[in-house]
Amino acid sequence: MGGWYCYVKGERYGPISEEQLQGWITEGRVRLSDSIWTEGMSDWTPVYMVPEFEGAGMPFGGGTGGRTPNYELMAQARQALDGQWGLAIGVGLLFLVINMVIGAIPGGNIAQLVIGGALELGLVIFFLALARRTEPRVEMLFWGFKRFGAALGAYLLRLVFVFLWSLLLIVPGIIAQLSYSQTFYLLADHPEMGPLEAIRASKEMMRGHKWRLFCLGLRFLGWILLSILTCCIGFIFLMPYIGASYARFYEDLKPSRAGDEEKASTPGALTETSPRDQLPPPQDDRGESEFEV
Repeated sequence: MGGWYCYVKGERYGPISEEQLQGWITEGRVRLSDSIWTEGMSDWTPVYMVPEFEGAGMPFGGGTGGRTPNYELMAQARQALDGQWGLAIGVGLLFLVINMVIGAIPGGNIAQLVIGGALELGLVIFFLALARRTEPRVEMLFWGFKRFGAALGAYLLRLVFVFLWSLLLIVPGIIAQLSYSQTFYLLADHPEMGPLEAIRASKEMMRGHKWRLFCLGLRFLGWILLSILTCCIGFIFLMPYIGASYARFYEDLKPSRAGDEEKASTPGALTETSPRDQLPPPQDDRGESEFEV
């Protein structure tokens, strides 16, 4: 092997050893959604999908601990969508079409239960990549199927828990839904987590923040009503906005780590070597270098 390469915030770094890359992931310099590559791999791949680095990330870290106002999170979502609206709309429509087609076939409701978790995990992976500005791709919608068992388990457990709490009236059901809202984000970032572990981590993560997430949802109420008045056409644009905003909420909710701001502002601190004078990256489907200017 000629060493590992990583693609972080628009720059490529390497080659480095597996141990060094493992350290960068643990420190938060390289996120689990960032792409890495080494000889023998056909294409750049997110860290969390590479077996060598399973469990390398930290459960939480990198945000402000939930101190950013909702209006600012929404502004960050709009910034992340800048130049990506077409892609985000396409992924959202594809998600809806798949569910509509499956729901229309005999036994579709059961099929939706079976694949609903994988699709939701894929959608979360896409919006996390978009919110982090790390190469969102259409095919990310289907990456949840690579963790089909965990996604299905989390999906069904969440449904059961929310249903049981709803039996105590509507408010407890809403509170439960808010408590478990970060489950699939945690699964996306931490492939080492099991379904129940992710649900418990979400519940712990949302302590003291459920009202804030509820208020974030209320901010979209006017847009939802306006979308209904436009014969639901407005939902085409609203879905990506909501998805990116909730992804930013998750990112902000993670407690900060010392030095994160410095690392984020100085990507060159990853390595002293220039990212442009290394081994050329794999080619994309057009036959052109994916990361060349």
